[in-house]
Amino acid sequence: MRFTIAAVGRIRAGPERDLQNHYAGRLRWKLEIREVEERKKLPTAKLVRREAELLSAACPADAVRIALDGTGRQLASTELARRLGDWQDGGTGNLAFLIGGADGLDGSILKQADLVLSLGAMTWPHFLVRGMLLEQLYRAQQILANHPYHRE
Repeated sequence: MRFTIAAVGRIRAGPERDLQNHYAGRLRWKLEIREVEERKKLPTAKLVRREAELLSAACPADAVRIALDGTGRQLASTELARRLGDWQDGGTGNLAFLIGGADGLDGSILKQADLVLSLGAMTWPHFLVRGMLLEQLYRAQQILANHPYHRE
């Protein structure tokens, strides 16, 4: 199975990128991070719609799409692991995780998503979300392997 993280914004050197790279390097699943960015100054609503177009274009056409949004479902780490395992066992080849910019995701992304996932009720910086997501993917990998990394 392959993971694509399609994210708005280009992450610069610093602790957020270090966190991202740390957990990305621990994954056995294949991973590609695709950063998208609209450079034109647009009104917020138009910018969010444009970012949705860029995110959609960055996803493999056959991917199961998982949008990260505060309005989504909160899953325990074990439930996320189970879902990933089910997709993998069911022959899903590609999973795409979509992370919006500072103004969030357009409604069209949320409607097209196979799962809208929340990392919690708090608001998180979109660059930090990448590292948090990757840690949870690594944790899911370890849960599925019955490794003691995950402890409840």
